[in-house]
Amino acid sequence: MKTTERLYQAVQEIWEGYYRHPFVQGIQNGTLDRNKFRYYILQDYLYLVDYARVFALGAAKSPDLETMKMFAGKCKSILDNEMSIHDGYMGLFAITQEELDSTPMALDNASYTAYMLRVGYEEDAAAICAAILACSVSYEVLAKRMISARPACTSDPLYGEWISGYASDAYALESRELEDFTNRLTADYSERQYRHLEEIFVNCSRFETAFWDMGWEMKA
Repeated sequence: MKTTERLYQAVQEIWEGYYRHPFVQGIQNGTLDRNKFRYYILQDYLYLVDYARVFALGAAKSPDLETMKMFAGKCKSILDNEMSIHDGYMGLFAITQEELDSTPMALDNASYTAYMLRVGYEEDAAAICAAILACSVSYEVLAKRMISARPACTSDPLYGEWISGYASDAYALESRELEDFTNRLTADYSERQYRHLEEIFVNCSRFETAFWDMGWEMKA
């Protein structure tokens, strides 16, 4: 069994909870309160800044040039592409740079990114991959499941762009590349090392649940 398959098996129940979450269901059905989504977009923008830093740490910890290029390329992709999805919403919600700069990171958000950054500073490239995958792949899975359940969701005037972006072939290609590197870096891992990666992956998946809760409850 590949490392990524093992990681995904460990969080099946947690990820199923994402899809059932009222915030996610609201995006799919086009019924989510706009204020909740606006709050989420602000917090997710702040999250992505630290998320990019984790990829940068992955580049610094890379055991070879190919892995370094992968991490560096994905860092650039987050800053240039994924955050561009949010840029459109910034204009739609009249969010200014001043508001972004003055918005405090919510506690659940700060706890999540602090955990990933700790993994980035203290552990190796494979552990960094495990920390990153929980967010990267779960968003793809959710977006594609939304489309399967309600094909019209991609035409929603507010949420359609968000869903389409994370369900796109380009986004999926980046996820597959990250999975491939995770499997390559861990090809000769011991059972103890696998279990440690599972712990990181499960922790980050639980933080993802807290992130959806944060958006739904608009928790500071």
